[in-house]
Amino acid sequence: MDRSWHIPDDRLLKSRVHEQIVELDFPLIYTTNYDRNLERIHQLKKKPFIKIKSVLDIANAHSDDTQIVKFHGDFDDDDSLVVTESDYFERLQFESPLDIKFRADVLSRSVLFVGYSLNDLNMRLLLYRLHKMWENAGFVAQRPPCFIFLLRPDPVRERVLASRGIHPIVSDSLNPDTALEEMFDKLLSLRGQLA
Repeated sequence: MDRSWHIPDDRLLKSRVHEQIVELDFPLIYTTNYDRNLERIHQLKKKPFIKIKSVLDIANAHSDDTQIVKFHGDFDDDDSLVVTESDYFERLQFESPLDIKFRADVLSRSVLFVGYSLNDLNMRLLLYRLHKMWENAGFVAQRPPCFIFLLRPDPVRERVLASRGIHPIVSDSLNPDTALEEMFDKLLSLRGQLA
């Protein structure tokens, strides 16, 4: 997988979405990808980052650098990879250091979910549990807003997400291959207007 998913630097530099991710200057990026593409584009663009794949990385993270959290592991540490059904079942416990970090980050920040399948049981369970935490605490109205990017309208899913405190951003693009790039362009434009 490591060799198959490697993208040469020249091709990575031509990826508008990767360039946009760096331009948007996200303080935290969670990825379920094992590859090194996010880290490499940050290196190529000379944008400081720290890769987080273990509890030691969490402890050593500097707040000023973008944190790239390898939620399902990293090719640099084969033991960290979440690939088997058993690995996923273990993650459903939400007790690993990365799970605890993720819960803390989602409780304290606005989040944009991109590329996550709503058919993913882990994601649905996590969103449900986070909503229940806010609901049980009695502070649902004070929860930082969370968003999820959807390629196409789906009124049922949109309603379920909204009931869990997740605001769907539905693409208006006619081309699913460029939809994310177009949405990131809109975010960059908004950021420029607010600056």
